[in-house]
Amino acid sequence: MPMKISTLKAISPADGRYAGKVNDLRDIFSEFGLIRFRVLIEVRWLQCLSDEASVPELAPLTSVMKDVLNHIIDDFSIDDAERVKKIEATTNHDVKAVEYFIREKLGDGPETQALKDFLHFACTSEDINNLAYALMLRTARTDVLIPQMRELRSKLNNIAKENADLPMLSRTHGQTASPTTLGKEIANVIARLDRTQKQFTEIEILGKFNGAVGNYNAHAVTYPDADWPAIAHRFIESLGVEPNPYTTQIEPHDWTAEYSHALMRYNTILIDFSRDVWAYISLGYFKQRVAKNEVGSSTMPHKVNPIDFENAEGNFGMANAMLGHFAEKLPISRWQRDLTDSTVQRNLGSAVAHIVIALQSLLKGVGKLEVNAGAIAADVSEAWEVLAEAVQTVMRRYGIPEPYEKLKALTRGQAVTKEILQEFIATLDIPKDEVERLLALTPESYIGLAAQQARDI
Repeated sequence: MPMKISTLKAISPADGRYAGKVNDLRDIFSEFGLIRFRVLIEVRWLQCLSDEASVPELAPLTSVMKDVLNHIIDDFSIDDAERVKKIEATTNHDVKAVEYFIREKLGDGPETQALKDFLHFACTSEDINNLAYALMLRTARTDVLIPQMRELRSKLNNIAKENADLPMLSRTHGQTASPTTLGKEIANVIARLDRTQKQFTEIEILGKFNGAVGNYNAHAVTYPDADWPAIAHRFIESLGVEPNPYTTQIEPHDWTAEYSHALMRYNTILIDFSRDVWAYISLGYFKQRVAKNEVGSSTMPHKVNPIDFENAEGNFGMANAMLGHFAEKLPISRWQRDLTDSTVQRNLGSAVAHIVIALQSLLKGVGKLEVNAGAIAADVSEAWEVLAEAVQTVMRRYGIPEPYEKLKALTRGQAVTKEILQEFIATLDIPKDEVERLLALTPESYIGLAAQQARDI
């Protein structure tokens, strides 16, 4: 039996400190997961060939043999993966070890010899590997990433709707600016995430199954009358992957770069969001619910640090560093192939792990937020200078000369009070009802269509 290693001795924090957060990824991206997907592809290809009339030497499978092959996939266990690794220690070839493992599982019987001879038929190792990684990333997207993205969107949507009408002071360049609402600012984030998530969801996951250099050489010389491109395409599609008809020995990984770039954009939006929430917590706009025994600082008992948003920012950054390398490196291969992609692809799960860790931290942080409506209201209610935009824009409508310059002289670099602004408004040569409308305006009511935009998200 393999030696169990404590998570305290793990080199990667994904398998150490954060091990409990990435359990959903273990059967997908681990060595076990890679072997399991390889076994699945080898067995499914054998089943596909047995259904092909153009391969007469391989008879259709009996119901018993169909069950045997399906059980190899469905019942694949950690012990099976260990057996594959033991075979690999002899073959020094990971994909060949999978083929020999399946041979063992088939055993000796009247139907098995022909099946064994057609295992890995006309395949190069990369036919198996590229589809294994395609299934890994497809499974991670559908089973892990998209559900967590949707959960985060739901939480943000609730905040946006609940605070659609809550006036909040904007800050452009860190300075006071035209008011918005808290709900509208959260809606902005949701809109960005929706677009990027849609792009990520729609990326085509591609696969190849065309032999040693992508030309069906071995296929065509063995069965020249068979329509191998059509057979391969049907097989790839049966796995839920889109066929890529033009490749060298390797699928060129352009779609993996697209997948990585889409995740980078999604992550970058959430880095931006994490930093903004961090700053709003600092301003007192948000409070954080705390557990009774939590410690915020080893020396300052009063502190409740925004650690969930800091953790999210850091892990999104780690993911982006790796995703950027995948996107830049994987589409480049010397001539028909080199092996530099192989060791890089084994780290795909690490990048996804950091995204999952970040999303879980963000979900936890967002779940602990309490809106401090009093602090937000106090901030905006004192910012009468923000109404300078409103006043000078109405002045433009009624043809008053140099409206911007007049408001600039009144407000720039000095404290602006309600009294100062209203005295100025009262002197304007504009219709009386417009004067009354401007006099009734407050920083809290000067929010444009923000509330409706927040509700519409």
